[in-house]
Amino acid sequence: MAKKEKVKKPFFKKWWFWAIVVIVIIGVATGGGDDEQTASNNNESVTNEGSNEKVSAEKEKPKKDEAPEDDVPGEYKTALKKAESYAKTMHMSKSAIFDQLTSENGEKFSTEAAEYAMSKLEYDWKENALKKAESYAKTMYMSKQAIYEQLISEHGEKFTEDEAQYAVDNLKADFKANALKKAKSYQETMSMSPEAIRDQLTSENGEKFTQEEADYAIENLNK
Repeated sequence: MAKKEKVKKPFFKKWWFWAIVVIVIIGVATGGGDDEQTASNNNESVTNEGSNEKVSAEKEKPKKDEAPEDDVPGEYKTALKKAESYAKTMHMSKSAIFDQLTSENGEKFSTEAAEYAMSKLEYDWKENALKKAESYAKTMYMSKQAIYEQLISEHGEKFTEDEAQYAVDNLKADFKANALKKAKSYQETMSMSPEAIRDQLTSENGEKFTQEEADYAIENLNK
């Protein structure tokens, strides 16, 4: 009797084939996850670098219309500080400060430095004129008209007419009392007669008091 020939199983039905298939599938799944994670990390890194560069660029970008402080010459800065000092402590006018900054007998700054200083100096010049007027009234016993002319004089304070007018309009002073003090000064130091004193008080080349103020002074001269 002939022997039965043993039939071989197809390879895809063998256990080792499927074992290999499972191993390959696991390997592919694991490797793909790593690749995706790596790609994600790379993308995140690029995004972060782009954001950091943008922030850095915004920080370095200078503000519009703002000149760096280092670009201002030292002489200009010093002139501005000097101008501020004259305005705050001596109540000078804008024109007088500029002249003092550039004067050969004054601060001797360059014209450019003085111009820079005055362009940056923000101040209430009307209030400065008022403070000057108060000083003249209290310490020199001047008349209202004499104070006004001193404020606008090119040889005096050099305020504008508008600033000077504001000052005398807002000046609180007793001009009759000022006329009396001036009259007593003339009498004591120059031994002038009452009528001569009256004329000096009202003179356009003298004290420029009103007639009423001068009359008050003479009436109370020996009291």
